[in-house]
Amino acid sequence: MTMAKSKQPQQALEAVVVRFAGDSGDGMQLTGTQFSDTSAMFGNDVATFPNYPSEIRAPQGSLYGVSGFQVHIGSVEISTPGDNVDLLVAMNPAGLKTNLHAVKAGYGIIVDTDSFTKKNLEKAQYESNPLEDGSLDGYQVIEVSMTSLTKEALKDVAGLDNKSITRSKNMFALGIVYWMYNRSTQHTIDFFNKKFQSKPELIEANTKVLMAGYYFAETLELIPNAYTVAPAKMPSGKYRIIMGNTATAWGFLAAAEKSGLELFLGSYPITPASDILHELVKHKHFGVKTLQAEDEIAGISSAIGASFAGDLAITTTSGPGLALKGEALGLAMMLELPLVVVDVQRGGPSTGLPTKTEQSDLLQAMYGRNGESPVIVIAASTPANCFNFAYEASKLTLEHMTPVILLTDGYIANGSAPWKIQTVAEMPDIKPRTIHKAENSWHPYKRDEETLARDWAVPGTFGLEHRVGGLEKNKLTGDVSYNPENHEYMTQVRAEKIKRVQCCIPDLQTKFAEEGELLVIGWGGTYGTLYAAVKEFRQSGVSGIGLAHFNYINPLPKNTEAVLKRFKKIVVCELNNGQFASILKMNFNGITFHQFNKVQGLPFGNAELTQKFKELLG
Repeated sequence: MTMAKSKQPQQALEAVVVRFAGDSGDGMQLTGTQFSDTSAMFGNDVATFPNYPSEIRAPQGSLYGVSGFQVHIGSVEISTPGDNVDLLVAMNPAGLKTNLHAVKAGYGIIVDTDSFTKKNLEKAQYESNPLEDGSLDGYQVIEVSMTSLTKEALKDVAGLDNKSITRSKNMFALGIVYWMYNRSTQHTIDFFNKKFQSKPELIEANTKVLMAGYYFAETLELIPNAYTVAPAKMPSGKYRIIMGNTATAWGFLAAAEKSGLELFLGSYPITPASDILHELVKHKHFGVKTLQAEDEIAGISSAIGASFAGDLAITTTSGPGLALKGEALGLAMMLELPLVVVDVQRGGPSTGLPTKTEQSDLLQAMYGRNGESPVIVIAASTPANCFNFAYEASKLTLEHMTPVILLTDGYIANGSAPWKIQTVAEMPDIKPRTIHKAENSWHPYKRDEETLARDWAVPGTFGLEHRVGGLEKNKLTGDVSYNPENHEYMTQVRAEKIKRVQCCIPDLQTKFAEEGELLVIGWGGTYGTLYAAVKEFRQSGVSGIGLAHFNYINPLPKNTEAVLKRFKKIVVCELNNGQFASILKMNFNGITFHQFNKVQGLPFGNAELTQKFKELLG
């Protein structure tokens, strides 16, 4: 480990998958984020997958306390965080044990040897030290005394306690990886200067450790080559890397600006949706009003009140919170007021797997309310298009006067990808149905002939006084009505209003093939992995396989049946036990739907998808 590194040519790679793993206090999320941000600024296409432990602070060194961050960078199109890992950075034995299975045979592993103590090996349930027993002989193992070298680098920095010094070792690992993949350290140094501007000792410490790791990799015989991953060829424009939750928040900001309304968020913090609240709190200068409510019911109820008063109103949650919001969501549907409910899905039931991804709230979103209470349901499918579908949810709710549920999930909400920055001028118009002056024949539940949407009369407007409530109302005046025929009429018209949204959403489009042997169907956050798997088939010369990915769930695109009938076999892939498949079966009798389901708190892997497709194609 002490010989000088010889000069060798850099090896060009199309794509690389790197995973950082360690204790939840080891800073793996920050390390991974800095590597992905730096790569995105360099011009690579990027996809990330943070993987958090469910416990806030699991026992140090335990297997279930491992925090991971995977990033896939490339000079080619990247749509998933990748399956198999080219480089694993393991900060302790538990990080190695829980992630070794993902490393490609013969590829790299960087370990902090200082953490491979007898105590930590026992916590990770190792009977012997894997660095000594030969179990890692099939990999390129880079053993680094990161903790010791970090302490050495910081021995002359004043004002740091031992804990702060030790916590900086993640930057040593990042410095090594920056050198290996020919990344600049400047973006991360700029990050230190901004984040720790009031604590210059932390700026100095993190910068020193980062550069110590970089020069350590540069001067020692650690690896056979340094690698380069060239910038990707992407449509021209200005990009930034963005997380799904941040993109969702920004989509609502853009919709408020376009519609001319103030934005109100009433929400109760819940993993993994809380970052939407955190982001919107920062933007009071845009007229955003936020309320961190005492519970889920108060969150949605405050949003309904804000909607009644004329705001673009939203509430955010995850699966357990959506269950609690059900009654109030039915009230908003009954009142026919605009409201967006964001459900960032996670593993269930109950508390379930709060930091893991799943798609098991779909039927709850569709039917989880008493009575006949249909609402619009749409789903984002990438971290970047969370922006577009937050905007679309706002447009649909304001123009059709009915609640919209926007489904995302932990995978895309916490993941990040390059996003082409848009201007509000480029976005479609939003035309709220706000009425400011009474007409001679005005009634609160008089409807638009095409959409069946009613007018939105803001309280306090002279001549537009009207009654609202959860009781059934007269079909025109809004007065309480117990008339049986009126109730049936109102039930049917509210359902028909949702159905007519079909005329305002795009047709379903297939990718790779418009007809053929096999149609792969997905919805929501599975898009990237399904796209990559089908693309691999097409590139291998297999024709007749296409992908239909749904962002509009209720109503379904009006050409859905025609698309389905153009393929001999159909497989519906989703991270639940077949909820969307059940919806399709209810709507399209006589069509056979095969299913491929996974409920492990993890996204699909490319290998398991391609194996399923091979079986179906024979």
